[in-house]
Amino acid sequence: MNRGRNDSRPAGVVRIIGGRWRGTKLPVPDVPGLRPSSDRVRETLFNWLQPALPGARVLDLFAGTGALGLEALSRGAAAVTLVERDRAACAGLRASIDRLGAGAAAKVVTADALAWLAGATGDPFDIVFVDPPFADDLWVQVMAGLAAHVAPEAWLYVESAPRALADPGPGWTLHREGATREVAYRLYRRDPG
Repeated sequence: MNRGRNDSRPAGVVRIIGGRWRGTKLPVPDVPGLRPSSDRVRETLFNWLQPALPGARVLDLFAGTGALGLEALSRGAAAVTLVERDRAACAGLRASIDRLGAGAAAKVVTADALAWLAGATGDPFDIVFVDPPFADDLWVQVMAGLAAHVAPEAWLYVESAPRALADPGPGWTLHREGATREVAYRLYRRDPG
């Protein structure tokens, strides 16, 4: 977590924990509200998602360090779109993608996530990661904007403060969930039809 840190300390790193880039460190820029998912939470999430990853098209909204999207790519996803509004974080994402040699499989979009959802076009995503800054309380708006961008039977990962109302609403079924003292994390499956 970056909140409350002494500005003289380095921003830190997170690491990719599985797949072809296992152990690769990703820089954590000093961006307000940026709170990378812990290794433990990501390990659990990707154990749940492993069968769905090969060939998947992934959307990582509020990408920050890119840890979720790049982890998916490392573990077999075909492509990831990383949406992040902070320019410094986007520069870090592009540098990480270049260092990994991810090429065209990883696309960085510098944009506000809600604005991007309102105007984006293209093929639907198979897996979506939604982990916005908790203080912004954007879950309702994000969930409303996602419908046009997800494939039938898509997977949706939502990370929130433990007591936040981050339910995606009708059309989604809770598949798995977990919690730590700092976060609640849930994986949903889109209802077919």
